[in-house]
Order: sequence, then C-alpha cells, then structure tokens
Amino acid sequence: MPTIIATWPFGRLAAETGLARIARGDAALDAALAGAQAVEDDTTSRTSVGFGSLPDRIGRLTLDACVMDGRTLSCGAVAGLEHVRHPAAVARRVMEKTPHVFLVGEGAKWFALQEGFPLEYPYTVAAMREWEEKNPARRPPVPKKDGPAQMADIDEHNHDTVTVLAHDQKGNLGGVCTTSGLAYKLPGRVGDSPIIGAGLYVDDQAGAAGATGVGEEIIRIGGSLFVVEQMRAGKTPQEACELACRRVNAAAARRGVHPAQVAFLALDPRGNHGAACTQRANFVYAVGRDGRVEMVRAREVPPTA
Repeated sequence: MPTIIATWPFGRLAAETGLARIARGDAALDAALAGAQAVEDDTTSRTSVGFGSLPDRIGRLTLDACVMDGRTLSCGAVAGLEHVRHPAAVARRVMEKTPHVFLVGEGAKWFALQEGFPLEYPYTVAAMREWEEKNPARRPPVPKKDGPAQMADIDEHNHDTVTVLAHDQKGNLGGVCTTSGLAYKLPGRVGDSPIIGAGLYVDDQAGAAGATGVGEEIIRIGGSLFVVEQMRAGKTPQEACELACRRVNAAAARRGVHPAQVAFLALDPRGNHGAACTQRANFVYAVGRDGRVEMVRAREVPPTA
C-alpha cells in the first residue's frame, strides 16, 4: 500500500505534502523530497531542520542531508552546507549530476551554486537571540572538579531531524534525511543524517530505514543499514527497529555510559511500517496512507538490566 512516514510532530507536514504527491502518481523519492523540503521551509516548528535553526558554537548554521532511491540504490549527500536553503535538493543533484555520493563544506556550496541554487541568509531573529543567550562560548565554561572546563549545552535534547520514507504506487521506496544537527555543536561536526547507512538507507529488495537522535550513537552501530538488513533477513519493520535500539543500548553499556536518546523508523517493500526508540526519547512519527495522516508513538526499548 502506498505509504509515507516521517519523524517527529513536524513530520505531519512532511507526510501530508508527500502523500499528496504519491496520490497523484509521483515516485517515492519525489514524494519524500517534497515532504522534507516542506519542513526545511517551515521556520516555525523546529530548531534543527533548515533555515532558522540553532547554529553551532561559533554562530554558523550548517546543513546536512542525504537522499536514496531504493529502486537503483542511487544516493547523494551533502554536509556542512551554508547559505543554501534546501540541502536535500542539493543532495539529489549530487546523486543525479555527479559520479560522487558525498560533497561537504565549501565544495558542496560551490556545487550548489553551479546548479543554480541561490545563496540566502539563513538566520532568524529568534534563533540568533537564543544563541546569544545560550551559546557557551559567550560565558565562562562550566568547571569540572577533576579536569579542565567542560563544554556546555551540547546534549541529546538539542536536535531535530526530519527523515521521510515513502512507498509509492509502483511499490518503489525512496528516502530523505535532512538536519542542521546538534545545536551549539563544534564547528565541523557531522552527525548521522547525511551518512548513507547511518541516518538513511533504502533498498526496494529489503526496505527503507531512517534515524533521528544523537547521531554519534547511530553512526556507531550503522543504524539504518542495520535495520534494513534485519528486514532483509525476515524481521518486520517493528522488530528491526527494536533490534537497532537494543544494539544502541548494548553499545552504550560496553562504554559504561547511559544510552543516548535515538529512534529508528522503517518501511518494508509492502508498505508496512514500524518504529522504536531508546528510553526517554518520546518519539512520535507521522504515518500517511489511505488519504490521511496520523501520529503514532513509537515503542520504547529500555536498557537491559
């Protein structure tokens, strides 16, 4: 059944936009990209997707995104992209117009300019006011009792990501992931969102998966590829997402730290969906099918004793 799913409450906008595209016969990747771009354009509902998001430690807003076509396994990605409104669309151009998969920083911006994307001012008054108030570089660092001063305000709560997965009328899958990453991150930091196999993976023969949360933990387990490979081995989308959360929990236990807040969502080749999150992530996602969109709360996977 044609289906589209998207992360977090603002995923409703993505699902509504993409579902309308699927209903008129558009391909899965076109629908997913349209949904993701609608969220990139909305500066009112989130802090870490698109223009108006919270910047890094030195006040720069950099955007990351990737796209993947499950029919051909074609994919493209950009990271550290500045002053370009639609990083997911640039990622698709990387996929379609170059022999590469991943462009970063000034190279990604140069490519976007060559492809006709305009340079724009990415900051809103609200975002910069919050940065001025909270940016730890503008106040004394928090001292540690047993060592040098630690960085403040870079944690699992300062993020959003929109991941959109679509299953179209022909049974093909497509996916998009786009973000500006952790607020107040160190300059140059890249999370899971633009990394094929971490933040996103799509294969018509097995399924599609995406992630949201603390990117370092998702990268550590190759999260989205892991979910897809579990579906390839016969797991349902729900079972595969829960297994990925258990792996995140186990990786944290090996390092002696509390599991970070992460979540996974997935579609199989028939349009069945599933999602799961680690403890305290409180992950909800939008599901669009049969002409309507509903919000679903993901199942929580707590750490094992």
